This record gives sequence, structure tokens and C-alpha cells, in this order.
Amino acid sequence: MNQQIGSEVDDLVDLFENAPCGYISAAPDGRIMLANRTLSSWLGLSSDKIVGRRFIDFLTMPGKIYFETHFAPLVTMQGAFNEVALDMVKADGTRLPVLVNAVARIAEEGAVRFIRITIFNATYRRHYEKELLEARAVAERAATALKDLNASLEERIAKAVQEKVAAETALHQAQKIEALGRLTGGVAHDFNNMLAVVIGGLNMAQRRIDRGALDEVPKLLAAALDGANRAATLTQRLPAFSRQQPLSPETVDANKLVANMAEILASTLGEVIQKETVLTSGLWPTKADANQLENAVLNLAVNARDAMPDGGKLTIETANAHIDDAYAADHEIEPGQYVMIAVTDTGCGMPQDVIKKAIDPFFTTKPVGKGTGLGLSQVFGFAKQSGGHMKIYSEVGIGTTMKIYLPREYGMDNIAQHVRNDSVPRGSPSEVVLLVEDDASVREVHTRMLEELAYTVIAVDGPIAALATIEQRPDVAVLFTDIVMAQMNGRQLADEARIKRL
Repeated sequence: MNQQIGSEVDDLVDLFENAPCGYISAAPDGRIMLANRTLSSWLGLSSDKIVGRRFIDFLTMPGKIYFETHFAPLVTMQGAFNEVALDMVKADGTRLPVLVNAVARIAEEGAVRFIRITIFNATYRRHYEKELLEARAVAERAATALKDLNASLEERIAKAVQEKVAAETALHQAQKIEALGRLTGGVAHDFNNMLAVVIGGLNMAQRRIDRGALDEVPKLLAAALDGANRAATLTQRLPAFSRQQPLSPETVDANKLVANMAEILASTLGEVIQKETVLTSGLWPTKADANQLENAVLNLAVNARDAMPDGGKLTIETANAHIDDAYAADHEIEPGQYVMIAVTDTGCGMPQDVIKKAIDPFFTTKPVGKGTGLGLSQVFGFAKQSGGHMKIYSEVGIGTTMKIYLPREYGMDNIAQHVRNDSVPRGSPSEVVLLVEDDASVREVHTRMLEELAYTVIAVDGPIAALATIEQRPDVAVLFTDIVMAQMNGRQLADEARIKRL
């Protein structure tokens, strides 16, 4: 009997140690009393390096903030917390994305005996299986219908063609749904994390200030500001992906634009990357938003740098190109003459399956926390919105070339000259700025920012109030307006303001 009990105990211990998920048993104060072998292997730490420390010690700064402000209080109040996404830090400093559940074990007198934390590895979590299965099922039905063609060939062929069209339509729809799902899911996930960091960091900073404990305040404010900046970067990239960003196209000399980027490229690429530019003589002018084109080239250069972690060579090349009818039909672009800007690296290269997904939103081969997966989507969206195209050529172990094609501009006048100016502008109290913003919080922040630059600011909450102010205040010199508003958009408001000033 004792032998049997001992065997059962060994089985239970083995089940605990080698479970497909991580297990932690923690004291009420959060200190780890027991951790299984699975979690130890994920983190690259032996059990004795985990036991005795607090669970919060293994989380990133955003995770620590979220744990302290949400996770721990809810476990204490409700006795459980279901599936929150966090990042743990492994022994080598890399991040491990996990899903965490927690259950508090309560004694009869109501005190917490211990907290059991279950951890699931979310590195390879599968997304959107339902849409893919539906698309596969549609394709399989179409294939079966084609195999069943027999005697009534004419009728069956016509029917098969119809089914094939329906299958392709369904497949395209499934791909759109998958892309939309990935986009919305990625945005929701990223924004939730960013807002948790911003709100949690500010709340904790406020509590520290109230208690007079100011040592950690700068670190908490820095974490909150980092979350806000990442959210701002994400919102700037989304319009480019959807091809709805506001552009200011002008005649651009791509040779001069690339040459003027030498300094910023040198500082971005670092010393281990050898940089070369090959600028063709007699390059045609093109029409594009110069700032966005510069961002696109910089984006491609950063991607190339990341593909060469041990160093390599990056070449930026310009050339005149002609797109024929066949190529234009295959790539949904107008045939004709284009200006080509190519960024080539000698990095690891990409296989064909990665090339096909490279411009999908939130697709990235970079480690967790190293990239958003929106860089190439942004460049592709900008090129398409500008009437051009982006093409990827790559061989594994050889390198990658990213080519941007932009339409040739036949007018030679007023080629844009761009000089980087890093000075901070200063205003004057005699210069009156009319600020139009329908969100009260944003309006307040922008008012304070403009006042810090010494401007006199009149802030109103919409276009109607703005037009009335313009009539009453002839000293208004600058209109600073939101674009999307209820009564009329910002561009329409500017047009109306010009008419009133004629």
C-alpha cells in the first residue's frame, strides 16, 4: 500500500514538474514558494533562482505597473484573475509573452493561504483559425466540384467556372477578414498595453507624490511617456497602411533627397554598416510628399540594418524606370515612366513565404518588443497612395532589395528644396493663434503648448465658434485646427476662413 501511495505521489510530482504550462505557488505577499520545471526551462533559470523572489520581479516595467494596479488588487478582492497578457523577462534578457491566470486559496477564517499562478506560453499562439479553415473548406469544395465533371461537360464546366469564381471571391474575402482581424486585434492589443502603461504609470506616480516618495516618480513618468509615444507612432502609421494619410505632394528631386539624408542615415545605421549611394545622372523629377518619402527610405534602411546584425553593406540607388503593360497589370499600377529608389542589403534575406506576408499589417520576423510589423505596410501604403508601387526582391543568405516606384513628374518647375531645421520656433504675444479642437483635453494641452512658445491663444470647440471668432477678431494671424470635426472638416474651415478674410 505504501509503495502504491509513493508511486502515485511520484506521478503527481512528475505531472506538476513537466506540465505543458508553468505553475507557481506564491505566498500572500507575492513571494514564490514553488515553481515547476516547465517555467524554469522557459525562463532559463533553475528553480532555486526563482523561489524566494516575487512574481513581479520577472515582469517588464509595463507588466510591473499593470500587476500592481490591476492584477494583484483583483486577486486579493475577488480571489481570482483570468487570462491577462504580460511579458516575463528571461535569464538572457529577452521577453517571454505569456497568458496568466491566478487563483487565491482561502483558509476557513478568510485569510489567503497561498496564490496559485498558471502561466501559458503565448509565443506561438494561433490567430484567426476560423477564417483560414473556412477559406480552406471553400477551396476544397471547389476542387471536389472540378473532379466531378462528367458527361454534361458544357453545363458542368459553366457551373464549375461559377463555383471557382465564388471560391476565389470567398478566399479574397477571407483574406480581407484575416488582414482586418490582424489589424484590429493588433491595434487593440497594442493600445491596451500602451494605455495600461500610461494610466498605471501616472496613477502610481500620483500616489508616490501624495506620499512624498519621489524617488521612483521619474522612472514611472518615463514609462508612461514611452507608452504614449509608442501609441502616437502607431496612430501615425495606421493611415499610411490604409492609404488614407494626408499627403502634400510636390515636385521632388529624389537624388537630392537621398543625398540630404546622409547624416541621419549614418547615425541610424551605425559604424558596422557600410553605406553607398548610387545616384543616376539625368534622374527624372517625381511628385510625392517629400517628408513621407524620406520616412519611407529611412524605414527601409532601418529594416536593412536589422537584417545585418553583424554588419554588411547597404546601397541606396536611384534610376529612371519604365513600367510596361504586363508588369502594370500584374501589380495594379498604371504603365508609364517612374522614378525608382532601391534599398539593397547584404543581410540574411527572406524566403518566398515571408516575402508574401511582409507587407501585411503587424507581420514581423523580429523578436517580441523589437518591431510593430507596420513599417513595410506603411511604405507600401505610401507608395500606392502616391500612384506608385513597392516591390521586394530577396534571396536567403544573399540579401534583399526593396524598390519604391513613384510616377515621373513632367513639370520641372519648383522642385522642392528641403533643409533640416532642428531649432525650436518661438512666437510673440502679439501673434494671435486661433486653436480649433472639439476634444476638451486635447484643446487644453495644445493651448498650454502654444502659450509656452509665447503665442497668444484663443481656443474654441468647433468650426462655428471659430468662424464667429474670425469675424470678431481681425488680429487672428494663424488658424490651428483639427481635421475631423462634426459640422465641417478642418480644410473646409480653412477655406471659409480665407473667404471671410478676402
